[in-house]
Amino acid sequence: MGMSINPSKALIALVALICMTVLIAVGAIDQDQGLPIITMIVGYSVGNGMAALSNKPVEPIIRKKDKE
Repeated sequence: MGMSINPSKALIALVALICMTVLIAVGAIDQDQGLPIITMIVGYSVGNGMAALSNKPVEPIIRKKDKE
């Protein structure tokens, strides 16, 4: 089973994770505020990938390649 990646969603998730990590590291936001957002981003990414693997209709970050 081949996989393909949706680069735009993956890039958005990666940028969001980096931004939240930097904001927490420099003290611009508290860990109590930032960690739930990081958890949500990771959960969204994993959930989309798992739904794609089980053939549920989503526009995932990771998905099966279209048959040619």
